Amino acid sequence: MAETDRLAALFTNSTANTVLSWLFVAVLIGALARDVSTGQYGATLLTIIAIAIVLAPAVAFRDPTVVPPWQFLGLICLPLLWQVFIPSGPATAIVPSLSTATLGLLFVVELHLFTDLRLVPWLSVVLTVLVTLAVASVRQILRWSADVLLGTSFLLDGRSGMAINRAVMIEFLSVAVAGVVAGVAFYRYFQRTPGSPDSRIAAEDTPPTETPSEAALISDRLSLSTARQRRIAAVMQAMLGLVFLYGLWTRQLPLLVNAGTMLGITFLPAVLERDYGIPIEPGLALWITSAVFLHALGTVGLYDVLSQWDTLTHLYSATVIAAAGYTTLRVIHLHVPSVYLPPWAMFAFTIVFVVAMGVAWEILEFFADQSARHLGVEAVLAQRGIDDTITDMLFNAVGAVLVATWGTTYLVRLSDTLAAFLEDEMDG
Repeated sequence: MAETDRLAALFTNSTANTVLSWLFVAVLIGALARDVSTGQYGATLLTIIAIAIVLAPAVAFRDPTVVPPWQFLGLICLPLLWQVFIPSGPATAIVPSLSTATLGLLFVVELHLFTDLRLVPWLSVVLTVLVTLAVASVRQILRWSADVLLGTSFLLDGRSGMAINRAVMIEFLSVAVAGVVAGVAFYRYFQRTPGSPDSRIAAEDTPPTETPSEAALISDRLSLSTARQRRIAAVMQAMLGLVFLYGLWTRQLPLLVNAGTMLGITFLPAVLERDYGIPIEPGLALWITSAVFLHALGTVGLYDVLSQWDTLTHLYSATVIAAAGYTTLRVIHLHVPSVYLPPWAMFAFTIVFVVAMGVAWEILEFFADQSARHLGVEAVLAQRGIDDTITDMLFNAVGAVLVATWGTTYLVRLSDTLAAFLEDEMDG
């Protein structure tokens, strides 16, 4: 069976699966009625979304037997059943995330079935994990925004900013664990899926024809010669080197680690070009170097002097992460024959990638900050409270939208070169 068929084969046609799946649908409908009657509008919206995703195949194919596996619906209903039978316990925070991850997988598979998007199991699982993290981020942003703008208390409930931030980080960690666990389970399920899908459900094996993308160079848009661009990047590298030496001289571990890491990142384009023959235009190298240089300046003291410097660096760094995400997705699009990512999917998944990476970064910052507090040393990465965390994630999303909307044409040549390099390596 082709890899693409394994996604369609998720919807098995058996009497037992149909009966059990519709029983869980009844549980969702009962939960919806309860939420409406008790005025829980947030839960009502989530339940409606869950029911719509679950029933979309049956409605589209006008066949009540075309439903997801009952095991998946059981995971979706797990938070509802957990509240009834086990209202508390160590896994209480992870259970809702397992449900979200399952809904995310079904949504991704349905995009594969009903649109021109073409995926393979491993990529659908990776995207599911990213979507799960991104949904967790959006949820906290919406709760915080409602509290700030409307005076609600979904998140800002009177506790200190650090206490709320700690609770959010624990929730993010639970989501990350649940996403990884669910991803591994889903992939193993796809590997063991027997048989072939119904011909009505199966997506086309051959992805749509690739439409040539417009390419452009960042260097051409800058009012600087390529030689001057290289000199500016070199000056930034030299200043980062001085910051590193100053951190070494004064034995400031946070400054030493940050400057050393940032300096190493600035040499990545040159390493790719020298060792792997992947040309990186000067404008792209300057883009990367300036992003890490601004962050390094913040660690020297600008984060404390200028309150908006952190916002600026997060916005700029998010554009670099978005560029990396878009390039990775397009390399997969070009290199894997069974995968086709249309422009709308490239746009959406680039944003999802950046938002998910923002959650991963906040978790890393949380661990670094808590470890430093426990050891009694200065933190290499520090968090300043829930307002700072949410603001960072908001500007991560803004940077992702900017690149996904206007910056992708400058990454076409890089992704084409990387895809060709991978093909040559595989052939070799």
